[in-house]
Amino acid sequence: MDRLTLREVGLRDGLQLVKQWPNTSAKKNWLALEHVAGVRHFEVGSFLPTARFPQFADIEVLVDTLSKLDGAHSAALSLNERGVADALKTSVDEIVCVISATEEHSRANTCRSRAEAINLIKDASIERSRLAPEKIITVGIAMAFGCTISGEVVPREVLCLAEQAYSAGADIVGLADTIGYAGPSQVADLCRGMTRLNPGNPLLIHLHDTRGLGIANAASAIDNGANIIDASLGGLGGCPFAPGATGNVVFEDIVFLCERMGFPTGIDIDLLTKARRFAETSMPDELFYGNLSRAGVPKNITWAA
Repeated sequence: MDRLTLREVGLRDGLQLVKQWPNTSAKKNWLALEHVAGVRHFEVGSFLPTARFPQFADIEVLVDTLSKLDGAHSAALSLNERGVADALKTSVDEIVCVISATEEHSRANTCRSRAEAINLIKDASIERSRLAPEKIITVGIAMAFGCTISGEVVPREVLCLAEQAYSAGADIVGLADTIGYAGPSQVADLCRGMTRLNPGNPLLIHLHDTRGLGIANAASAIDNGANIIDASLGGLGGCPFAPGATGNVVFEDIVFLCERMGFPTGIDIDLLTKARRFAETSMPDELFYGNLSRAGVPKNITWAA
């Protein structure tokens, strides 16, 4: 556990609510620039109906693009049976499914119950074993720290859902602070609960910076067993159930955090800045966030070995 995996989700979570998005050529350049900077894990979109989600219409092209980049690992969201079937036909490395921590959010977000979401994971696992056993199935538990619809979420319910997801065939289960309710203590407690539930398994944390605690929560997660961190370039993204909220924790800031905590990332901040500038140019009307972008890298800094 002396290394962390940082997954850049700007082309998926970052684009789900935007009014404009890069064209396919610009997305390819985005990925190439990040890859040159040392980024290796990407979530590149969702397998959703293109009529409703045109920003993800080129997901198969992006998955194919990543398959040709040395060491690159691709992930994509699949919210229903059709999405899973489409994902299995591609070279995507990781299929991401979602369970909501509350019944109310589950029905609002995916029009299915939590039990039905677990059944989707079971079906995906069976089909994966039959058609593409090399693929990873990851399950994110949305609203794990609180829900805008139903309020408080009981940690033991989250752990119960995680256990069900593992039993259904998930390889990785993650915790998502979808609308930015969590503080470091809540993150620490639930991460410790997850590591007790399945010792030695990877633990993913997906944080939003809605109330300014994203970096503090990321540090707490890392200290308590999380070793896969989702973040988006420039903090792009947001949740339709948290109007006005900012997006994911900023990828560049997470890179800096990990290096200062002693975890080498293999990512060149200066080259990553070039990728951010390109993304900003391709989406001039979207807000980008980040403290590292504003203040710069401190002089004479010693990076993790």
